[in-house]
Amino acid sequence: MTSETGADDPDLALFREIIAGLEPDDLPAVVDQLRGAATIAAPRAGRPDLRRPAPSTCQAITVRVDLHHAAPPIWRRLELRSDLTLAEVHDMLQVAFGWAGYHLWRFAAGGHPFDRTSQLFLCPFDVDEGEDEGIPADEVHLGELLQQPGDQIGYVYDYGDDWELKIRVESVREASEDTPRARAIGGRRAAPPEDSGGITDAESLAEVLPDPSYFDLEGLNQALEAEARGVATHEVHPALADVLALLEGTPAAFEVSLRLIEVASAPEAPGDDELQTALGPVLWFLHRADDGGIPLTQAGYMAPDVVVAASDIVPDQDTWYGKNNRETLAVHVLALREALQSVKLLRKFKRRLLPTRRAAGVARDPRTVWELLVESLIPEKAGFARDATALLLLHVASTRPGRDVSFDEIGEELTQRGWRVGDGPVGFSSIRDLPAVALLRSLTAQKREPGTGLESFSSVARILAATVLAPARSED
Repeated sequence: MTSETGADDPDLALFREIIAGLEPDDLPAVVDQLRGAATIAAPRAGRPDLRRPAPSTCQAITVRVDLHHAAPPIWRRLELRSDLTLAEVHDMLQVAFGWAGYHLWRFAAGGHPFDRTSQLFLCPFDVDEGEDEGIPADEVHLGELLQQPGDQIGYVYDYGDDWELKIRVESVREASEDTPRARAIGGRRAAPPEDSGGITDAESLAEVLPDPSYFDLEGLNQALEAEARGVATHEVHPALADVLALLEGTPAAFEVSLRLIEVASAPEAPGDDELQTALGPVLWFLHRADDGGIPLTQAGYMAPDVVVAASDIVPDQDTWYGKNNRETLAVHVLALREALQSVKLLRKFKRRLLPTRRAAGVARDPRTVWELLVESLIPEKAGFARDATALLLLHVASTRPGRDVSFDEIGEELTQRGWRVGDGPVGFSSIRDLPAVALLRSLTAQKREPGTGLESFSSVARILAATVLAPARSED
């Protein structure tokens, strides 16, 4: 038995032996070291397990999701099925807040996502790294954590920008077979865009968003539906499906998948009168070619008088500077004429422009011309022009009226797909020079205002682009 003084304790005896030779001034440092060692050696409290048995039947859980620190508030009200895994909930949150999904993320119950006392549900990278104790998010279902009003969990996305979301249950009901995996019921304000530095106040968001107050409930539900069922690429033009497959896993993939919502089915074609007007420049060339052909110079360009006449017809050329009496100077006329050759509506023969066999005699039938454009606007041969045209049409079809298409964004997507111009990325000029740009720009019912950018397209152009990408469905 050890005495009250600890005389028989070997550890205490060793300690006294060690400190016997120390000066009094050395003792505080030794005590601090011992305290530190005790702290390190002390066992850390284990993380709680806050999961509960999943409900016996699938539930539809209505949650309000608030972005932390947002002023004014930025929130979404979602109805989520209880059988969603947390990894699937992550995908829905990315859609709901318009993020791209290529940063790290995690969920937490019982506290903040970086608290030592919280139960964590981790993304695959964090699981592989093993720096925090947690459960893979794809192994836990929402119904194990959220079961009644007031229950809540936390979520953080992008450990740099640190977007924190609080997910709180408002109501729970039993789900039916028709209950969607996720749907939006309400919301307020646009979320901060990807990689915008963690800003959440209205003044800062106004510098990076065209309209911070914008919230589109219908558009969000379309995006959630697309995310829930996956993008059916077999339903779009094969050229676009090929590009999407090669973009899989890149930062551009998410943004492109959202644009696909706009081409889920072919839109209704314009009426005959609208087609007649919008196709005016194309029909003008076909009329001339049908009527004995369009004469060409020895160098292969259209004669000056024809160029002058065409300049009054081609929407972009009528505001161009100069006399426009030479095709090499009338750049928009030249671009449209060459585009009509590229889609096999015109051909050169013995110093004349003539209609191709498929286009002969159709100049008085705008609907047939429309159908020919739908068939041939995307090049058949695999390569840069095919990929670039498919992405251009996707952007034209999915860009809201009144907004410009971004040629730079298309170039970035093509760069991520693997294309290069020389040793550099694909840029604005590579998209500008596509034949489809000249054709789509020609489809307008009114004269363009001077200074209108090349990235602006008419409603008829958007309909044509969507029709090319999403062939009409069968009535069966």
